[in-house]
This record gives sequence, C-alpha cells and structure tokens, in this order.
Amino acid sequence: MHIWQPEPGETLLARTPVTFATGAAMRVKGMRWFRDTGRRDIQGELPGWPEGPVHTPRSTGTAGTLNVVKGGLIAMGVAIMGILSSQGGSVGGGSSDQGSDEPDDRADEVEDFPVMWAAPGAVARTLPWQLDPGRTNAKCYTTHAVITDRRLIVLGLPVHKDRFLVDDEVLWEVPRSAVAAVEPRDFKDGTDVKTTFTDGSWCRLRPRRRPLFIRYLHSPLQLVSLESLTPAQQHTVRVFAEAQPPDSSPPHIVRNSCGCYRIAVVAPSTIDALFGAANLSTVMDAEGRELDLSQYHPQDFSS
Repeated sequence: MHIWQPEPGETLLARTPVTFATGAAMRVKGMRWFRDTGRRDIQGELPGWPEGPVHTPRSTGTAGTLNVVKGGLIAMGVAIMGILSSQGGSVGGGSSDQGSDEPDDRADEVEDFPVMWAAPGAVARTLPWQLDPGRTNAKCYTTHAVITDRRLIVLGLPVHKDRFLVDDEVLWEVPRSAVAAVEPRDFKDGTDVKTTFTDGSWCRLRPRRRPLFIRYLHSPLQLVSLESLTPAQQHTVRVFAEAQPPDSSPPHIVRNSCGCYRIAVVAPSTIDALFGAANLSTVMDAEGRELDLSQYHPQDFSS
C-alpha cells in the first residue's frame, strides 16, 4: 500500500474524490462529451484512452416527454407526503439549496454537455481517462484530486472492502500556475466545477467536496504564516494542531474574507478511498477565539 505524500517544503491542502461531471438536463441526462473548440467529439483522438460510451442527445420531443413524466412523479410524491403529514406521520428529509434550475450556459448544460473543451495540444486533453465514470467501475476504482500550494494532481486508486487501504498512483498533474480559474456550476445539483487552464482549455469536474476544491485551488492562494499571527492566534493554532492525529501535516492557515481564519491539517491515517482525507479544521476569529459552528459566517464554511 502506498499513500501519496507531498515533496519536502510542499504543503498538502486538500484531497477529495473527483470525476468528470454528468449531464442533468433531460436532453443530456447521464451523458457527457469531450469536445474541441469547434464542438467536435474528440474522445477517439485522446492518446491512451480506451473506448467508452458514445452518447447522442435526446430529441426535444423525447426530453419533453421525460420532463412531463418526471414532473408527474414529483407531483405524486408531493401529494403522498401531504397525505402522510396530514395524518400525523413524520416525514423527514430536505433538499439542497446549492442547485439552480437556471443553467449558467444553456449551450453547454442543456443542449450539449462537454466535460472537456480543448484544442489540439491543450492541457485539458492530457487529463486521464480514469476520471470518466463511463470508463471505470466506481465500485472497484476511484480518482482523487490532490491540491497543494504547488500543484493540482489526480490520483487513481483501487477501492478495497476496507476503504482505508490506500494504494495511490499518480495519473496526472499540472502546476498551479496552469490553472486560470475555478468556477462553481450550480445547474441542477450544484456539485460541478468548471476548471479553466491558462491556454483556454477547460474541464467540468464533480469533486465530492466542492467547497474545498474551490477554496484551495482558487488563485491567488493566500496562506497565512504562523509567525504573522498574534500570540493569542498562535496559541489557538497550536492547541488545535496538538489535538489532531500524530501523523497530521503542519497546520495551514487561510484568512477568510470575513476576517476569520480557517486552520486545517491533513492526516494520511484518515484518508478513505471513498471520501478522501478527513476535514480536520476549525475557525478562529481575529481575536484568536475558536468559533462554534453557530458563530460561523457564510465565508467560514468549506466542506
């Protein structure tokens, strides 16, 4: 078993499972495409990629029918829940407020669903095929994004019955300087991220922990050194670090836009093939007081 480790002097910031995204609009639901800048399918041109599924967008009529059926099922579910509630039943659950019914880009989310957009020789074309759910079995193999202060890396690893048995293989990496922008894409589920490289190519990914992916890959990354903090703040950082697993990395500190500070470590012993590294973090205010969750500002949440 082998767990990937950063190089000396390199700071490991986050590790989360990631795949290419999947279409959600009825016309492209369950599908994805790999495109050049002329919107031509290029998956057959990607070096080393095995054959994968070939998708065809549903016709407008078929997609409309599916939407009607889906709407009817939703209405039926609402009616049933109303009956249960009126009879005193306990109906649990709730929905995420991240998603949006309005597409960010109709051409790329409703009419088509590219997860790679790249001219010949572009960075996005070098992404590994293992990120594609259509080419891998998630029950047997998974991919993780690792973000450091120097690089964005994609690891591949088998999924064992014991999820904590980790055997990492580096599949791909680029320096942080190659990443131009990381933008949330909220259409439907609110789980996707559009990552644009400096050559103009981009990919649409689905990280399991999107806020962490965006937080630590956003440029410019502004890590705060321990020495620059007040004595009270330094004390809070040290107390937090001492309470973490023995194999934890040194704490890294990020100042949030509200003025609070997120303190976090990564511990290899917590890495799980299905969930990535555990979120070992806390937030302190400008006075060095560790905050309860109820005291967090919106900018303080990261996972």
